[in-house]
Amino acid sequence: MRRTIIASASVVALLVGTVSFGLAQIERFAPAEDVTLYLISPHHGEVIEGPVLVRFGLRGMGVAPAGVQHPDTGHHHLLINLSLDDVDLGLPLPFTDQTRHLGGGQTELMLELAPGTYTLQAMLADYRHIPFDPVVASEVITIHVR
Repeated sequence: MRRTIIASASVVALLVGTVSFGLAQIERFAPAEDVTLYLISPHHGEVIEGPVLVRFGLRGMGVAPAGVQHPDTGHHHLLINLSLDDVDLGLPLPFTDQTRHLGGGQTELMLELAPGTYTLQAMLADYRHIPFDPVVASEVITIHVR
């Protein structure tokens, strides 16, 4: 029984190590040259009541839904109260409250945010939800929700 447990634990450790190694080796694609990602709205420092409409702008590349591999395209993500330093850029972006995906190719998003102060930053990722290398991201803005 004990040998079975030890053998099983060894197999699990080997599989976890293999999966981790495989994920660490994901190729990141380069974006088009001179690409610019920006937030059209809201504006830095804006005080907002009610839902927040976030509109994305992009120059130099196109937008395509997640899963659609087409040259010089990606899809939008929104980082909420999350720094680029806290994102593992070598892996697909996670689906969390701080990382919103616009995987359908949308260029705007309606956010329901509790009253408070928030930082917002747009990020473009490829068809696999993996950020480009170098990263295509907007400036960070701060908004205040009443």
